[in-house]
Amino acid sequence: MIDLLQSLKLIPIVSLDEPDDAEPLVDALCAGGLPVAEITLRTDKAVDVIRRLHHRDEFLLGAGTVHSVEQAQEAVEAGAHFIVTPGFNPRTVVWCLENDVPIFPGVATPTDLEMALEHNIEVVKFFPAETLGGVNALKAFSGPYHNIRFIPTGGVNTSNLADYLALSNVFACGGSWMVEVDSWDQTALLTAQAVELINDLN
Repeated sequence: MIDLLQSLKLIPIVSLDEPDDAEPLVDALCAGGLPVAEITLRTDKAVDVIRRLHHRDEFLLGAGTVHSVEQAQEAVEAGAHFIVTPGFNPRTVVWCLENDVPIFPGVATPTDLEMALEHNIEVVKFFPAETLGGVNALKAFSGPYHNIRFIPTGGVNTSNLADYLALSNVFACGGSWMVEVDSWDQTALLTAQAVELINDLN
């Protein structure tokens, strides 16, 4: 799973209010060439969305905006393959590690990164990326934390995606610009354009 995420280089971040939108979302993302999404637990129906998609074996399904062990457990039971947290919650991290659930905890500071090292976490979410200094911040982290790779999220878009992916310590990027809930055709198109941009970088 980790290798697939790294090869895709981009994780669509999605908030859905309606479980009925789950299947069309996956169809659109797959049509565009990105069989992955982080479903954020920002809506009351988020876990239902994940549950609707657990049978889509071709799709890598993550749960984001996870704040507690209970939320992580509920998401995994619903079918999530990995967990993403906005900050570093030690209890949630430990639960995921003990249950062999891949987790990408959020970090913003060197202190957060020290906690990641203490828990043997090698891939973290850098959030909110642009607000925290973006590419320059990640370059600064690459020296003292050369063994940690980042998923910058927050302010990542088509204008700076290439700059992030050019960094050796960037594992993948998280973004929401390609998801248009009101138009799945547009979602497929924007996703395909993002994939084309990534392919042009290789």
